[in-house]
Amino acid sequence: MTDIRRPVLAVVDVSDSGRTDPVFHGVLTTLTTRVALAAEQVGFEPVLLAAEQLGADGLLAATADADAVVVTGGEDVAPEFYGGRPDYQDAGQFFRAADAAQIALVRRAVRDGLPTVGICRGMQVVNVALGGDLVQHLEAGGHVRAGVPTESMVDHAVTLRQGSAVAEALGATSFTVRSSHHQAVGALGAGLVAVGAAPDGTVEAIEHERAPLWCVQWHPEDTGAVGDVLEDLLRAALRASTR
Repeated sequence: MTDIRRPVLAVVDVSDSGRTDPVFHGVLTTLTTRVALAAEQVGFEPVLLAAEQLGADGLLAATADADAVVVTGGEDVAPEFYGGRPDYQDAGQFFRAADAAQIALVRRAVRDGLPTVGICRGMQVVNVALGGDLVQHLEAGGHVRAGVPTESMVDHAVTLRQGSAVAEALGATSFTVRSSHHQAVGALGAGLVAVGAAPDGTVEAIEHERAPLWCVQWHPEDTGAVGDVLEDLLRAALRASTR
């Protein structure tokens, strides 16, 4: 009996080692594991990849035969990749090799029409890769619980643009979501459209005008997340990968 090949989902994390904060590393590992488990449930064969260790050439090679890609959360993108100031508030550890690798991957994915999902940092990487920039620090909270590394998530509302690809994939336009980010998308990259926002106007979802690309700033993979947002995003990528 011949085994039926399951579509491969590349789950691209920042790094699998070298973090100065082991608690944060553990949180990110848990979130990435939940993405992989959800990918299996919807029909993908997930492959976990660490961008920092692979570098740009290695990551491009490792994803050459992938059917779809998820770029996960993590540290801030180093400001030189989008012309930002180096001395902004709450800047932390950077993984520049991961930044360069993920940027190269996103550019190829958009060029080739490879289905791509971005989560939190992943959404920011997508925007930077396509020429956009970032709000380097959000003032007065609302999107992260500062000083509590093991539980930094904040619940808040998000409204999606009716008729957008993200809203159609998720089957709704209003959500209560879990966020943990002190940066956000600023000026949009080429071909990107902002299709979701928090009550304070922070961009919470983007998509591409032509490419199969869906990004959210919140964390649908968090254990406290409500609903099937993560699974719905992955199903959208699965449908696009098999057309």
